[in-house]
Amino acid sequence: MIGYLARRLVRLALSLVAVSLITFGLLQLVPGSFSDMANSSSTELGGDPAAFENAVAERYGADVPAWEQYLTFMRGAVTLDMGPSYRYPQATVEDLIIDAFPVSISLAVPATLLTLLVAVPIGVLAAVRKDKLADYGSIFTLTSLQALPGYLFALLLILIFPVGLGILPVRGWSGPEYMIIPVVALAVQPIAMLARYVRTSMLEELREEYVVAAHAKGGQRRIVLVRHVLRNSMIPLVTIVGPIFAHLATGTVFIEALLGIPGLGRLFTTAARTRDMPLLMGTTLFFALIFLLINLIVDLTYGLLDPRIRHQRASGWRRPKRPLRLGASKSREPGADRPAEPDRSPSATDSIEVVRP
Repeated sequence: MIGYLARRLVRLALSLVAVSLITFGLLQLVPGSFSDMANSSSTELGGDPAAFENAVAERYGADVPAWEQYLTFMRGAVTLDMGPSYRYPQATVEDLIIDAFPVSISLAVPATLLTLLVAVPIGVLAAVRKDKLADYGSIFTLTSLQALPGYLFALLLILIFPVGLGILPVRGWSGPEYMIIPVVALAVQPIAMLARYVRTSMLEELREEYVVAAHAKGGQRRIVLVRHVLRNSMIPLVTIVGPIFAHLATGTVFIEALLGIPGLGRLFTTAARTRDMPLLMGTTLFFALIFLLINLIVDLTYGLLDPRIRHQRASGWRRPKRPLRLGASKSREPGADRPAEPDRSPSATDSIEVVRP
């Protein structure tokens, strides 16, 4: 287990380096230097361009080579000192990420729980009622919801509740009532995707022989579905829930920008719009880190849910050794190391017993 975890952590670090190289290379293609971008951002905020340029010139000045700028940023990312932001000179990049991350998590966790509470029963019902009205109706509804973007569903909710009924706020982040519309809007597409996934997984398990044997032994249908079929469908469920949570934690860009929520999505769009290189690099690496860590947690969870997977990993970590034979030599002819077969021919000392009919 330690060896497997060490290899995964090495791959995680290499993936982060690759993401940082690609992001930094694309930012190098943007017209203008980083100092010009910092000056324009400082001018928009009403600050002193000269003072801010001195703070940035040591890291990303025009006279600093691109490779040195990259190494400076990566050194700051490792030591949690990524420097000031162009858009928000009064704060560092890591401080902005730390302030915005709890907001995005407070949206992602309820959206994931809502997805599980709604999608799993719908998927189980559609699998149990296969080729019936409940199955066809759920598939049609889920397909329609999956094709609907989250921000468009948020606009629909705004037209219904705040505008039509006047019972929910539209924009801002000042209390629990501001979470209802973004959480529901974020959970629409994951509910549709996870419910169809649960339906497919349940149908595959219902065709297995152990289900027929459980029913033949007199097991109740509800107990068989919950204790056996749904339990064996947990591994595919974990496979899809992990990426859904990572997507909800990092993919709230449009929802946060539409509803005025100060999360990571809004921070990322602000950095991209103002060409804030340190903030854009920092948020991109943070998004990649969340995805990679969640995938690692999902892979480790497989071994807890299914001991067979843990046994396969354990057997794969050890290199099998060939048994050594005493007196074996490479120059022997084929078949020379085989034991000699005993002579079965009768000898003079053997007694032959004749059995008469």
